Amino acid sequence: MSRIYRTVFILWIVFRFGLDELVLSSFKRPGLRVIIKVLTLGRNLSSPRAVRLRQALEHLGPIFVKFGQVLSTRRDLLPEDISNELAKLQDRVPPFDSDIAVATIEKSFGRKIENIFLQFDRTPIASASIAQVHFATIALKDGGTREVAVKVLRPGMLSVIEKDLDLMRMMAGWLEVLFEDGKRLKPKEVVKEFDNHLHDELDLVREASNAAQLRRNMEGLNLVLIPEMIWDYCHTDVIVMQRMKGVPINQVDRLVKAGVDIAQLAKDGVTIFFTQVFRDGFFHADMHPGNIQVSLEPETLGRYISLDFGIVGTLTEFDKEYLAQNFTAFFRRDYKRVAELHIESGWVPAQTKVNELETAIRAVCEPYFDRPLKEISLGLVLMRLFQTSRRFHVEIQPQLVLLQKTLLNIEGLGRQLDPELDLWSTAKPFLEKWMSDQIGPHKLWEQIKAEAPLYAKILPALPRLFHDFLKSPPQQLRSDLNRLIEEQRKTNSLMQRFMWAVIGFVGGILLMQYWIQST
Repeated sequence: MSRIYRTVFILWIVFRFGLDELVLSSFKRPGLRVIIKVLTLGRNLSSPRAVRLRQALEHLGPIFVKFGQVLSTRRDLLPEDISNELAKLQDRVPPFDSDIAVATIEKSFGRKIENIFLQFDRTPIASASIAQVHFATIALKDGGTREVAVKVLRPGMLSVIEKDLDLMRMMAGWLEVLFEDGKRLKPKEVVKEFDNHLHDELDLVREASNAAQLRRNMEGLNLVLIPEMIWDYCHTDVIVMQRMKGVPINQVDRLVKAGVDIAQLAKDGVTIFFTQVFRDGFFHADMHPGNIQVSLEPETLGRYISLDFGIVGTLTEFDKEYLAQNFTAFFRRDYKRVAELHIESGWVPAQTKVNELETAIRAVCEPYFDRPLKEISLGLVLMRLFQTSRRFHVEIQPQLVLLQKTLLNIEGLGRQLDPELDLWSTAKPFLEKWMSDQIGPHKLWEQIKAEAPLYAKILPALPRLFHDFLKSPPQQLRSDLNRLIEEQRKTNSLMQRFMWAVIGFVGGILLMQYWIQST
């Protein structure tokens, strides 16, 4: 029964905000169009369609807000105005009762709150759709104390998520059946992708592990601070970490007054992003202003502070090399190489003509070079690339969706910090150095060292293996040779029969002609 009520409520929101108008022209069932128009008489649709969609998702609750956030990254599927509006969605969720937070903590640790923390602030410092954060103090083994942040999972989230995801799957099926463009939009695939994100975020230990990996990767870079996880205090529903003290990155005036070099801060953000992506293949994929702060402490003034590691992106070595080559070719304006890479990777059909794809990519990218960030939109460039990609049947790779989202976050941060930042020129030296490291002698030596244990086992056995091979070919090779010889015999026999047949046919014709002439 609750599912029916929820479905009716969702449909009411859809009609109230005119979401049916977004795709009304593509209804396959003319009768449904008439019914919907009758049911929605008198509603106000004066706001732009993208605004109405964002407002509807906010009314449907935190799970749908998060779905809108994920959907905003799929610029290969959505018009530009809708993608840009959905990117504004934030988790403006009221905090849940602190007594419930305390009960969750006590259940996870099996102890009373006063036996876990020396001090616990019952007023949450931050609240989102999945969890909320409280400040606290713990006792150290050496007798000292340490300020920490305690992240507590919102209660009952799993059941709520499963119910809403079930409805989303059902609506995705409707979209594919009712709308002409439904299958191209891949609604079921998008819901599945969202499902994976949500379930990853429900395990806070997974988030703590992500933070630990990023912290380890970023050591020595001296550009970003990542909180240390207090593993003795980490559970699936509760994690405790080092308390970070910083200013939200969008409060630029405060940063300027504190003496932070804003232009350098913008460049450092680009360096951090490209380091995580191309050097490590492991990057923070939720870099909106709410998760990024800047330290004002004297010893770390101007360093980034990263928070909330529920969503991270990973790339394989193939992905990294392919992306680096693409970026480098873009920065060099070598559009032919970009087109060739798309074909070599299988992203576009093999029969695609390189010169046609090259021309299309040039038309999209060329107008945006040699211009400051304030005059261009990376989102617009991506959108036009996706439109071009559809024409050439490019398959958008799922593992790169989070990378697209993070690139858009970087653009937003760059606009706030330094509108004059030239993203291309800032990133180009980094990528060229990375490519040089990948193909240079240092990389070769690293690969040799990595394979050395395997070589150490194989090399002593090589003379014996070679001797055995020469003395007696392996059984598989002998079997293959016998099979090849047998096929050759069959072919020879067939060719012989064919030749005798031809000779007999020609001979018969000649004899017939001789007989006719002689008579």
